[in-house]
Amino acid sequence: MKRAYNFNAGPAALPLEVLQQAQEQFVDYQGAGMSLMEMSHRSNLYEQVNNEAQALMRELLGIPDNYKVLFLQGGASQQFAMIPMNLMREGRPAAFVQTGAWAGKAIKEAKLIGETVIAASTESDNFNRMPELSEIQVPDNASYLHLTSNETIGGTQFAEYPDTGAVPLVADMSSDILSRPIDVNQFGLIYAGAQKNLGPSGVTVVIVREDLIAESPKSLPVIFRYDTHAKQNSLYNTPPSFSVYMVGLVLKWIKSQGGVSQIQQYNANKTKLIYDVIDQSGGFYKGVAQPGSRSVMNLTFRMQSEELEKLFVKQSEQEGFVGLKGHRDVGGLRASTYNAVPLESCQALAQFMADFQKRNG
Repeated sequence: MKRAYNFNAGPAALPLEVLQQAQEQFVDYQGAGMSLMEMSHRSNLYEQVNNEAQALMRELLGIPDNYKVLFLQGGASQQFAMIPMNLMREGRPAAFVQTGAWAGKAIKEAKLIGETVIAASTESDNFNRMPELSEIQVPDNASYLHLTSNETIGGTQFAEYPDTGAVPLVADMSSDILSRPIDVNQFGLIYAGAQKNLGPSGVTVVIVREDLIAESPKSLPVIFRYDTHAKQNSLYNTPPSFSVYMVGLVLKWIKSQGGVSQIQQYNANKTKLIYDVIDQSGGFYKGVAQPGSRSVMNLTFRMQSEELEKLFVKQSEQEGFVGLKGHRDVGGLRASTYNAVPLESCQALAQFMADFQKRNG
């Protein structure tokens, strides 16, 4: 079977080894005579899956003991609401860094819960860059500061994170978690939908400092309280068990590759191939993000006309490439090069782009 060159933005590529391992265990998980998907989430076998995935997440990111690792549902979109519901306090606004579409969705949800303020925004630059850390002004009385570490639509990414002092830093890392080392101590809460860098859709990882969720507001429905899920080890309700299992396999794969530092270098090598073609094309390809804010996960670029971009997409699909059309809200072109996208796919795309320019430049 010939595998597609998968550059989808999400759900996205998974490591072939992980897919093959899941295939082998799909019908009969560890001799149980049934699939993991058929198994009670209260069983010892599933509890092992749940605990092992948590332990691997802790190991790979160096998560301190005073943080909880939760496996929830509803994607990042549910977290846009759960975070202000749980962390926003009366008279203390939630502060946001507005960097594009996903940050905007988080702001929109928070406004339904309480007061919000914009600590920094790059809207005047069409969201083609991340703000300098000096531009981020956090009110001393803020409940928290929220940022989106990587904007998949605009193709921008924070190179480093602000020091927010006593104000908890909350980060949506859906599209770049485990792509590079981070200091978890710098954050009060990190969340990520799995379907880009962690596994299939269906599960959302939340890494949260225990003191922030020691007592979620009693007025909240139980299912929306972080302390509910923390006390029940993410087993309060039936979890997305197969998705959690797949996350565990992906985490094992990352560990086998040498961990997050090795993945970071691997990703840098992959994306350099494509950015070099863009930068050396004499303007035939034009990067969307400013160079200092370029994403290593989502590479966005334009061409001289929409007709040429449509031709690029059509011919790329004929050559086995998938997912190179830009987001419907902004158009253009985008290659999402998450952890599981192989170097060979990026080499093939770089060659296709060079050949396309020769034919149409």
